[in-house]
Amino acid sequence: MSIPETTDIAIIGGGMAGASAGYFIADDADVVLLERESQPGYHTTGRSAALLFEGYGNAVIRAITKGGRPFFESPPAGFADAPVLSPRGGLMVAAEDHLSLLDDGLAESLATGVHAELIDGDALFDVAPFLRRDVIVRGLFEPGAMDMDVNAMLQGFLRGLRAKGGKVRTNAEVLSLKRDGGVWRIETRAGPVEAKIVVNAAGAWADELAAMAGAKKVGLVPKRRTAFTFDPTPGLDIARWPLTAGADETWYVKPDAGRIFGSPADQTPSAPCDAQPEELDLAIAADRIMAHTTLEIRRFASTWAGLRSFVADKSPVAGFDPKAEGFFWLAGQGGYGIQTAPGMGRLAASLIKGAGIPADIKVTPSDLAPDRPGLR
Repeated sequence: MSIPETTDIAIIGGGMAGASAGYFIADDADVVLLERESQPGYHTTGRSAALLFEGYGNAVIRAITKGGRPFFESPPAGFADAPVLSPRGGLMVAAEDHLSLLDDGLAESLATGVHAELIDGDALFDVAPFLRRDVIVRGLFEPGAMDMDVNAMLQGFLRGLRAKGGKVRTNAEVLSLKRDGGVWRIETRAGPVEAKIVVNAAGAWADELAAMAGAKKVGLVPKRRTAFTFDPTPGLDIARWPLTAGADETWYVKPDAGRIFGSPADQTPSAPCDAQPEELDLAIAADRIMAHTTLEIRRFASTWAGLRSFVADKSPVAGFDPKAEGFFWLAGQGGYGIQTAPGMGRLAASLIKGAGIPADIKVTPSDLAPDRPGLR
């Protein structure tokens, strides 16, 4: 019988949520991060569009994103070899029948202190010259939206976690989880672990992990999002184009290492899995993009899919479970988990040590609580 590895806090899930939380938690506690795959970030983290877009998401998401932006802009020394942010810009665009969505987006941006502006005419097509002038009539432009180096961020959090004495265990899928004698006893494929507190950062598998622990599920729904890249027309200068999305959230495109990243912005409910793209979704995406832009998609250079996990109100779930002692939820980040990572990680660490939510992150515990009304 193996001797259990003991720790203050076991974080289950080595994606961006678990890694960023571990980075901050390790300032005050011993941490072991458990990842089921052979490398952290294999699932949703590694399949992100990678944009810091403060005007994206509901009010809770925006507040957490805003609270984490200073970390992105000035990370601690040694966190990454190069800046994790680079200029990009974010543009939501609309045809005549969706203009009200841009007005709503502008109001929400202003309410959270995000600089955004409505543009049309030559100003719009100077920013995004690939849009169809006979279809798109207006845009909501956020010039401060930034590209994010997701791998540099993930590795920075993991490296920092280790530097603070934390441990990362891969190929450590959780097989059983139970509370006994005031500690959590965790059986994994990499051996047993005992911890005072478990952090549920298991992404699409978070409700399954909760059931294993005897906690009540929060109604998490993993949703598949399809993505691909394609080559632009030779000679086309795409480097300065912003991420551009339909205001009705049915498509978006973004320059990506000399190619163009595209998606139908689909949200197809799925069981937790290693998501793969469907041919129909790829065809729908190509059709939507070509209907709104002058871009030609003759073939896909690469295709993939990832799972974005939501609860009913589309805000994250962060807090101790009311019935399962020492079981902390860190789930439901949806498609915002990369841009919210510093804010969510710092927030989680503060809640776990009983210090409440940091004052600069303008949300309340009830906004995030796993037992808030309407989740299940």
